[in-house]
Amino acid sequence: MSIFLTAALSYLLGSIPFGFILVRSFRGQDIRLTGSGNIGATNVARSSPALGVLTLVLDALKGCAAVALTRAFFPGRNVLAGLAALFAIVGHMFPIWLKFRGGKGVATALGSFALLAPKALLVTLGIFIAVVLVFRRVSLGSILAVALFPLLACLLHDYGETPQVLVSMGVASVLIIARHHQNIRRLLARTEPRFQWRRG
Repeated sequence: MSIFLTAALSYLLGSIPFGFILVRSFRGQDIRLTGSGNIGATNVARSSPALGVLTLVLDALKGCAAVALTRAFFPGRNVLAGLAALFAIVGHMFPIWLKFRGGKGVATALGSFALLAPKALLVTLGIFIAVVLVFRRVSLGSILAVALFPLLACLLHDYGETPQVLVSMGVASVLIIARHHQNIRRLLARTEPRFQWRRG
């Protein structure tokens, strides 16, 4: 029962499409019809940097909330906390409210694993920022950071000594990278656009 409750609650939290809601509320637009069509912070920021930042924060917070609530309901159950992180990410990727067409899960993963592996996450953030500053491609930074995160968590022993949490991290990383398949093809073809902020 605890596994089902954790998975269901975390999925529902993760499935809240903040990017879609914010753009629809403040700009009267459907974010899925602009830019990459993604509901995440990067695509939202192309239309409105302010809304993009807010989307990033809210998407991260819903992942953090999923883990925090699971820890509150089931203290000491690191396995369930790892499961909460994974299902929050899945909820963001496949939200029931938008016919299972969601985002790529990076921001939600950021919030989800902030409480589980803070040291590894800080190193991963450093890698992400460095790659984006050098290459100005958010997708490349996201892919590299996500791919390295489980390894860093393992090397730094930053997973609560619970192997199942590492498994959740690994599965989440694979899912996020898979959601970047179009970006990977464009990166290989050298046609991936560089990220640029726009006013508004």
